[in-house]
Amino acid sequence: QVQLVESGGGLVQPGNSLRLSCAASVSIFSIYLMRWYRQAPGKQRELVAGITSGGSTNYADSVKGRFTISRDNAKNTVYLQMNSLKPEDTAVYYCNALTSNDNWGQGTQVTVSS
Repeated sequence: QVQLVESGGGLVQPGNSLRLSCAASVSIFSIYLMRWYRQAPGKQRELVAGITSGGSTNYADSVKGRFTISRDNAKNTVYLQMNSLKPEDTAVYYCNALTSNDNWGQGTQVTVSS
């Protein structure tokens, strides 16, 4: 079981930036896939970005060019840099670690509003 703790959410104005962090309770060096998801009110949870242990990344079309996922194996932490934020990015953001189990954090709220 991997415990994940997200942080870095908050209230920002459109066009601004936030960086989310996801700290894992174990070494993430051997965790093949780490991902960020989000869930807006009344909507299904959706994949935002993923990163493999080899550093390959993928993004939802809605965030390409604005969001960047990265991982620091030494710190057991995955990041999501979010730039040029839009109101439609408002959601609870969840970190996920795919091992033999599907591990989730508790989420961090991101609100983009003027």
